[in-house]
Amino acid sequence: MAQTTRIVFLGASSASFGMSMYRDLFSTRDLAGSSLVLVGRNAERLRRSEGLARLLNEKSGAGLKIEATTDWRAALDGAEFVVHSTAIDRNRLWRLDFEVPRKFGIRHTLGENGGPGGLFFTLRTLPVVFDFVREMELRCPRALFINFSNPESRIVLALGRYSRLRSLGLCHGIFLARGHVATILGLPEDRVDVWGAGLNHFQCLMQIRDRTTGADLYPLLREKEQSFNPSYEPLTRKLFRAFGYWLGCGDGHVGEYFSFGWEAGEGGYNFDWDEGERAKLVRQIDSVLAGREEMPSWWSMPSGERAVTIISAVLHNRKQLIESAVVYNGQVIPNLPESAAVEVPAMADMAGVHPVSLGPLPDAVAKSMAVQVNVQQLAVEAAMHASKELALQALLIDPVVNSEIAARELLNELWEVNRPYIRKCL
Repeated sequence: MAQTTRIVFLGASSASFGMSMYRDLFSTRDLAGSSLVLVGRNAERLRRSEGLARLLNEKSGAGLKIEATTDWRAALDGAEFVVHSTAIDRNRLWRLDFEVPRKFGIRHTLGENGGPGGLFFTLRTLPVVFDFVREMELRCPRALFINFSNPESRIVLALGRYSRLRSLGLCHGIFLARGHVATILGLPEDRVDVWGAGLNHFQCLMQIRDRTTGADLYPLLREKEQSFNPSYEPLTRKLFRAFGYWLGCGDGHVGEYFSFGWEAGEGGYNFDWDEGERAKLVRQIDSVLAGREEMPSWWSMPSGERAVTIISAVLHNRKQLIESAVVYNGQVIPNLPESAAVEVPAMADMAGVHPVSLGPLPDAVAKSMAVQVNVQQLAVEAAMHASKELALQALLIDPVVNSEIAARELLNELWEVNRPYIRKCL
């Protein structure tokens, strides 16, 4: 008899991430007979998302039972898997996270997972996450919480410290890193095998190998990188030369963790492009649902994200290796603090998700990452206690912040902007 389950998708009204999740859910028969509960705050967007899910379910023959509700509490009853991808007023607040610090002379990159932006993402996101978590502890305490929302490391760290729920975060950064090294090597991505460990958006590629022959590709990467186009990922390549390992998943991401990260560019995220792409996707979905346009073939192809892979592996006891997951450290990376959220490979089976240790990080790499662990720990405590004093401390130890005056000024301004969302989580 086929195994079935109850999957709750928090944030299902997001058109872009919803589409990625749907592509994976409806391109497999592994979950046939299972219930998929779509949860969103905006009823109109949720109706669109539900319509899309029903269409894809019918076209694919995936055999899921679709529900949709704005009542997230009731949705959690009996859930075995909860996928989280919510964000609060995402682009408006993220834009302010980037622009306000610049006004006070803080030079940074994305303003998302590091620097002042990472702090305020944490302050406004953890209260929402812990609303879900506390309800899960009552209604589905054995469920696996799979997080896609940023700031990944801080959410997973808070869950590890303040909840007994099983949880992990997922990010496609490891695949971005593989793509960058494959480009320099001049090899197809599927020929390159990478093993990474570290922090989210700041992983260290411990091994880069030829998937066909098993050969170590690091010597070839060092050779090819020297003469490769100097405008391609210049910051990451400077770090590569300094530390001897490929770090992170692109200049914009890894640049958030260094005082000199802005040297790779201070453009920030392209919000106008993002909003344009989301609007275009919404128009396309509406057109397909109204029968004015054929469903694009790529809608039925897997996205490459790993949530559904994990759910299927746990449900069917497949012992599936996952290239990268964000988990509470313990001693998985022995030369980073136990109370940290680390990104490492993992194995999923019926017993849950098991982090795979690649051993200690190179010493200088670990010391650099430990700086960020300290920042993340203080940011989590600031959010859990709704403490402006702890928030200031988190800013003052962050290498991106180069002025105590600027730290206080940006804190005052962004605290007021985020005040409606900051509250104690304990």
